[in-house]
Amino acid sequence: MRHLAVLSMHTSPLAQPGLGDGGGMNVYVRELSAALARSGVECDVYTRAWSPELPATVPVEPGFRVHHVPAGPLAPVAKEDLPELVDEFAEAVVGRIEGGRRAEVLHANYWLSGVAGHRIKHELDLPLVATFHTLARVKAEASEDEPLRREQAEASVMGCADTVLASCSVEAHQIASLYGVDAERIEIVPPGVERAFFAPGYRPQARRALGLPADRPMLLFVGRVQPLKALDVAVQALADSSHKDAFLVAVGGPSGVQGQAEADRIRALVADLGLSDRVFFRPPQPHELLSTFYRAADVCIVPSRSESFGLVALEAAACGTPVVAAAVGGLRTLVDHGRTGFLVERRDPATFALYVDEVLGNPMLAAQLSADAAERARQYVWPVAAARLRGLYAELTDRSLVECR
Repeated sequence: MRHLAVLSMHTSPLAQPGLGDGGGMNVYVRELSAALARSGVECDVYTRAWSPELPATVPVEPGFRVHHVPAGPLAPVAKEDLPELVDEFAEAVVGRIEGGRRAEVLHANYWLSGVAGHRIKHELDLPLVATFHTLARVKAEASEDEPLRREQAEASVMGCADTVLASCSVEAHQIASLYGVDAERIEIVPPGVERAFFAPGYRPQARRALGLPADRPMLLFVGRVQPLKALDVAVQALADSSHKDAFLVAVGGPSGVQGQAEADRIRALVADLGLSDRVFFRPPQPHELLSTFYRAADVCIVPSRSESFGLVALEAAACGTPVVAAAVGGLRTLVDHGRTGFLVERRDPATFALYVDEVLGNPMLAAQLSADAAERARQYVWPVAAARLRGLYAELTDRSLVECR
């Protein structure tokens, strides 16, 4: 298996994570494609072109290219309006593949790309691998409104995909129980972390590099500012903490239709709680520079309403930073409660504050959590994920294609 077509319609792996629709999926597509290319699999990533100034193809590194495919206006389009452009995107990708960009397997990321991949599979008679990253029915359980169209599309794609990828056992169970996918078509392939960037370091130096106070406890939130990520829980936890000299750094930008309203609400909350001098907002950072923020922090807070995996928690752990996270989704598999960090049921800010205080008030515990978190994170590496997927792709090319249900 030498030629892979990766579909990432709604966001490019070249886009800045933490801004707009860019997040962990951007990192996933970029890092996995790079690892596959280094293992000998040619990766052509197809994403929707959003500007007339974009080159048709961007060589990222040998064997890894990003193709900007026209579909709809050559301008940003809200994610909610992208379903109307899926057929045009799929048709353009088919044209690129038939025009010389060979592909033996399709790997679709997110439900929009899954719908496009479903069509391309049948037009080109290629096996389809689907990674959803988030699931409509899981988000609905977390009180996140998702259109019925998305839920139906996910079920349809899963019914035809030759393999549905899950990042952990929790997500695999959700795919099987909520969508009725046969277990033999679900493969668990955890993402990785780039250890050249994300590794333990010297906290005082990281604080100096960021211009942050060196003598006060630091809490960290990394993620897009939207209700799903629950930055308000981290802010309230800071207010509830007994360490009144602690401060919170929030790295990320507004995302989605509610993003700006959520950002305004968070700033108002900070002011109402009298935390304006203890909460520092930072814009989205280049991915490799986030490691400095992780190393600078005493605790990383991940209070999301749902997470299929939780890449932020993994990156923080790889840097030796204890994580206090919501007990949801893949975070349950990443955080070993009491050993590498703490899990909080029902995302209660007061409980977050109690665990934060436990870390900040016990240097010996903090040091042990740090060491164990970094050690556990070492098992998550991109070359391993790439090797498993390369074998899976090869198997799929030798099988009969799954027929639509």
